[in-house]
Amino acid sequence: MAKKYDAGVKEYRDLYWAPDYVPLDTDLLACFKVTGQPGVPREEVAAAVAAESSTGTWSTVWSELLTDLEFYKGRSYRIEDVPGDPESFYTFIAYPIDLFEEGSVVNVLTSLVGNVFGFKALKHLRLEDIRFPMAFIKTCGGPPAGIQVERDRLNKYGRPMLGCTIKPKLGLSAKNYGRAVYECLRGGLDLTKDDENVNSQSFMRWRDRFEFVADAIDKAERETGERKGHYLNVTAATPEEMYKRAEFAKELNQPIIMHDFITGGFTANTGLANWCRDNGMLLHIHRAMHAVIDRHPKHGIHFRVLAKCLRLSGGDHLHTGTVVGKLEGDRASTLGFVDQLRESFIPEDRSRGVFFDQDWGSMPGVFAVASGGIHVWHMPALLNIFGDDSVLQFGGGTQGHPWGNAAGAAANRVALEACVKARNEGRELEREARDILTEAAQHSPELALAMETWKEIKFEFETVDKLDVA
Repeated sequence: MAKKYDAGVKEYRDLYWAPDYVPLDTDLLACFKVTGQPGVPREEVAAAVAAESSTGTWSTVWSELLTDLEFYKGRSYRIEDVPGDPESFYTFIAYPIDLFEEGSVVNVLTSLVGNVFGFKALKHLRLEDIRFPMAFIKTCGGPPAGIQVERDRLNKYGRPMLGCTIKPKLGLSAKNYGRAVYECLRGGLDLTKDDENVNSQSFMRWRDRFEFVADAIDKAERETGERKGHYLNVTAATPEEMYKRAEFAKELNQPIIMHDFITGGFTANTGLANWCRDNGMLLHIHRAMHAVIDRHPKHGIHFRVLAKCLRLSGGDHLHTGTVVGKLEGDRASTLGFVDQLRESFIPEDRSRGVFFDQDWGSMPGVFAVASGGIHVWHMPALLNIFGDDSVLQFGGGTQGHPWGNAAGAAANRVALEACVKARNEGRELEREARDILTEAAQHSPELALAMETWKEIKFEFETVDKLDVA
């Protein structure tokens, strides 16, 4: 199609709208939900997104003649209606893999969600999904250890792992913090964690916390005969400080550290993942700030994209929400991105918000971490939703127990093992949840009191970010 110009201004669709294009296996594919300004044709807006996220600009420039844009440009190759939303549409864009630096999630996101999100022709723009080609995946390091290696290191098999976020998240001294960790671990939990905003504040400097936590873990392991761990948050103001904290955790013989991958940034996260791989350390990932980016149903980046990027950037755990707890999370959508963390191949499935087939090849999987407002009554549903390759992570649902942290941990452990036993016997966990927990509580006063304490606690709010289904 011939180019059209108006005083040097391009019509994007002449160059970047390509409905006859058949994507290559090596192309990176993206699906955007687009809400254009009134009166702007869909094809023009879709082509503008493809142009501004790849090789295009608003004007004709002479240096275009110095390269072959047909080889490098992104192409909007399909437009679809959004079910139930007459204002918006999906556009599917194919990007040649040579547009992106090998192994750089940073570079991919800089292109796809860069300046184009401020484009005036758009009211809203949301990156719904990405199909990473195998040629790109093979250049990324991925999880430092992965699910199977972590199970071998911690000697935990046949069930989810139990975790706990220490509360109150801020204000404890290092010694009292270590005491809270010890009580949770001796009561039956596998892992405890720093909360996302625990760094190195005046009331608890990081080095003191690390030392008291290491003592707590050592004592709990000797008493229980089980391998224990605590996610020591090494997130810091600079990469140099982050590595200093990681090195000290290694000196203390700790099995796992933690990073806030969105606030810390993908560059820092990939570097830390590489360090963990080289030093035999597991890496827990918190998703602080994600809802700023992913919660609006028409603007931002869906969490399934952030989850895929984390698997490539590197992490052995990733917080995913709980579906049943206090945080936002549609069940079908959550299952869709949990699959992206753990499975080797995930087929397109619009009922779970998956827009593309995604082949992960031999890249190790990431543990899904269910965390946020959960307690023992949620245990049957959590096991049903997340399965064995997950970490079920309680905060107030452990430490809010009237008899203290150790009793709360014991209640969690008994509830989990009762649910695993019931599942292995073929029982329907969510339908028989009350009976399963009541039977287990007959032999556990800790569980019985936990069930009484939280029997009325529910978080039944309408989901803001719902799947687009007819």
